[in-house]
Amino acid sequence: MNIAIIAARGGSSRIKKKNIKPFRGKPIIYYSIKAAINSKCFDRIIVSTDDKKIAQIAKNYGAEVPFLRTKKLAKNSVGNREVIVDVLKRLNLKKIPDYVCQIFATAPFLRPTDLKNSLKILKSNKSAEFCFSVVKFPHPIQRAMKITKNGRVKMFQPKFRKWHSQNLIATYHDAGQFYWGKTNSIIKNKITFSQISLPYILPRFRTIDIDEPEDWKQAILMSKSLFD
Repeated sequence: MNIAIIAARGGSSRIKKKNIKPFRGKPIIYYSIKAAINSKCFDRIIVSTDDKKIAQIAKNYGAEVPFLRTKKLAKNSVGNREVIVDVLKRLNLKKIPDYVCQIFATAPFLRPTDLKNSLKILKSNKSAEFCFSVVKFPHPIQRAMKITKNGRVKMFQPKFRKWHSQNLIATYHDAGQFYWGKTNSIIKNKITFSQISLPYILPRFRTIDIDEPEDWKQAILMSKSLFD
């Protein structure tokens, strides 16, 4: 048994009602629900929300909302792991699911094949406990800089100043689309960003972490080349 959990609280400080904001004519959460349904990986697709409007929209597109999230778990400081464990407890299932996949509510470029293929990767590696989406940094982080208090630049690692990009190790970051995990590993609160996790590498042209209004504008521009 596999369960998808989409966390979508009502509050959003930087983009108002981000999880149901219209994206190409549909609430953005629609794309996550649609990808989950079309992947055929899941026995149940649950949306965890504290917002009645989000709950109704999620139900309209085929997800379950068996209960509303408590106010305590709807705070900005609450982590996704806490939300997932809360859903598992409140579902009161007779049998613990084999795998749980947390899918981001703002992942309009997520494809069903990503979910299917990443689950296959996780299942095929017995020593792994998680598999999640990652994307390569567009520029070597070893040559990253910061702006100082007096408005100047300073490298974090000056020793790499003269290194060519091709000689530096490729680095990756969380793509903000999904996390697969063995249910027991999630309940035991094992660390995802560790040796027990497998990466599922996505291309940069269809990954974006939507947090700021500028990210939203960029996602719209990206969608024109991906959907039109």
